[in-house]
Amino acid sequence: MNEYLVGLANHIAEAVAAVRKEGSQRIVDGHSPGGDAQFDIDHVAENAVQEYLHRAGMPVAVYSEGTGLVHFGRGAEWLLVIDPVDGTRPAAAGLGTATISIAAARLTADPRISDVDHALLQEIDTGARLYWDASMDAVQADGYRQPTPAPSRTVSLDRMFWSIEFNGHPSPLMISTYGHLIDASANTGGLFVFNSASYSISRIITGQLDAYVDIGNRLLRDRPELEPEFRRVGNGHILHLFPYDIAAAVTLAQRAGIVVTDGYGEPLGETRLLDVGPANQQSCIAASNPTLHQRLLAAMRW
Repeated sequence: MNEYLVGLANHIAEAVAAVRKEGSQRIVDGHSPGGDAQFDIDHVAENAVQEYLHRAGMPVAVYSEGTGLVHFGRGAEWLLVIDPVDGTRPAAAGLGTATISIAAARLTADPRISDVDHALLQEIDTGARLYWDASMDAVQADGYRQPTPAPSRTVSLDRMFWSIEFNGHPSPLMISTYGHLIDASANTGGLFVFNSASYSISRIITGQLDAYVDIGNRLLRDRPELEPEFRRVGNGHILHLFPYDIAAAVTLAQRAGIVVTDGYGEPLGETRLLDVGPANQQSCIAASNPTLHQRLLAAMRW
């Protein structure tokens, strides 16, 4: 399975690299089953997934961002949950903050994140990779300059390096919740918007970031009357964390000693892998250590 997943990731990366040479990766061409805008670079990556799986010949069920659930062959025992380009916008802009996210679990009637047995994140530009499977005691890292995993010991909210999310999130609402933390940390720490949950979480594993915050889904659950605002900025859709966004990243983070929960501080393991509806979408607070995680959770102006 390791070789199979690495081969798939490399094939996607090669296809994305080829289309970049041709230009025009910023054309929006439809929407995913969950409602997120699909750029032409997404279609190239999705086609690469289909090509590889057909060629490999292994019977598998695959849920990917752009195509939903597809079965390759008969008698599949494994489910692959794939976001071929997590960070479409930075990938289209050539910024290097996008990953290929692949999680594998035994195919059951209702698989969850806690069922993931294999998880892989690969940077599209560099090929650097994080991998774990159930036979391993620790996360395997390849292609990084620094020793990895290496979570930081930062516990100060004004010294943390962290990332946040705005896609599908009303910006005034987000700022009202954690704007004071932005003000406290933007100068003496660092604030980033990568538009990729998996890249952000992977940076905590490498020690480059201390935390990642995406709490839109908690705000909507706490205040259902805010739904029209979320749909307004989501072009009619609720665009919070989908299972394919976080299945691999959450699995790897937990195995690397990162504290990763939803916006309530609860585990994400019960998130259904095959459900992209608003009720199964998620929030996330991830931090390099328990103290920072608790301080972030308590500091939000819910």
